[in-house]
Amino acid sequence: MNNKAKIAVLGDKDSIMVFKALGFHTVYVEASKEIDKAIHKLAREGYAVIYITETCAERAEETLEFYKTESFPAIIPIPSRFGTNGLGAKGIKHNIEKAIGADIF
Repeated sequence: MNNKAKIAVLGDKDSIMVFKALGFHTVYVEASKEIDKAIHKLAREGYAVIYITETCAERAEETLEFYKTESFPAIIPIPSRFGTNGLGAKGIKHNIEKAIGADIF
């Protein structure tokens, strides 16, 4: 029995190709509809964690909002090749505020 969690990385090719070299399952997407479809497909396939570039995450807000209430997959924004736009840090800050009831930053 294989108990390894499946992890995928979603984003534009130039931003995530290094993850493929490290052995992660990678999905190259850029258009909003492609991003939404890819997230739903990865969720159906049982991926426990999906790393998504912040650029793509901005284009899939509604889909990401849907999965915030689901146990799996955990969808985690990461910086793209263009750097960070603060989306990942903002999400962490929001979750901490929700968990403890105060802004500690």
